[in-house]
Amino acid sequence: MANYLEHEDMERMQKGIYTEGFFNLTKDNLYKSQVIKDIDGNIGQLLKTDAKFYAIHVSPSEKELQAMGTTEPQQAEAMKRYIREVFIPEYAKNFNKGLSAEDIKVYGKIHFNRDRSDNKLNMHCHLIVSRKDQSNKIKISPLTNHRNTKRGSIRGGFDRVTLFENAEKGFDRLFGYNRKLSETFEYYNTMKNGSLPDKMKMQEQELKTPQKSIFVDTTDETHKSVGTNIQTFGQLNGQPAKRSTEQHELSSLLSIFPSVADVGSNVNPEEEQPLRKSKKKKKRRRIT
Repeated sequence: MANYLEHEDMERMQKGIYTEGFFNLTKDNLYKSQVIKDIDGNIGQLLKTDAKFYAIHVSPSEKELQAMGTTEPQQAEAMKRYIREVFIPEYAKNFNKGLSAEDIKVYGKIHFNRDRSDNKLNMHCHLIVSRKDQSNKIKISPLTNHRNTKRGSIRGGFDRVTLFENAEKGFDRLFGYNRKLSETFEYYNTMKNGSLPDKMKMQEQELKTPQKSIFVDTTDETHKSVGTNIQTFGQLNGQPAKRSTEQHELSSLLSIFPSVADVGSNVNPEEEQPLRKSKKKKKRRRIT
């Protein structure tokens, strides 16, 4: 994964173009070796079939990128700001375990190009988020089907819809982005999975909503934005059209993928489910 994330750097360096190194919540330009050692060493008590980390793809639309700045360095700083101030805090909070951004072990790598894209602006970011928290004691999975469970062997949970909505609102709030109704997760989710009456109400609301313009404060170079897409690496094929709604990129914002030690392993999306003891089959005596 780390090797893949550096694939763009060599091409850009040969052309004398600006590149970004790995970063975390507090530092920039980190070495790949540090990322690998830190993530691979944070796997205490995980099974071979457990995801060891999650690959999160942060992918803004062209309109969102325009709200980030006019140059690639400005947009890259905007991306890191969004991840540090909005996305990871929301990600930690969503587990309902009393976690904060400081409890999440995460590394990011920014890319500026995207294959098979005709867009002029394609900057996006890949995040590697550890399956365990910083203390290497708590297992956290954004793919669990639990929702703020307060009883039983598993406490907490994760609501992907809530994360998408809060990440979107945080983006708009942080960068002064006036999002159209048709760009919102609520609109996309309703039009894809809602009932016919709900779809009609949403369309009526869209017609009544006045067109908004995008506000970008160009006087402040730190005033930039970024979109997000979370994916669980190694399990899904990454094609947006084949993802469930909760894992679909909404306005090119979020999608989640897990990674395992063995690429061929079958990852269970409900990783926070308690392990069940398998019943031993009784041997039948064969009468001859």
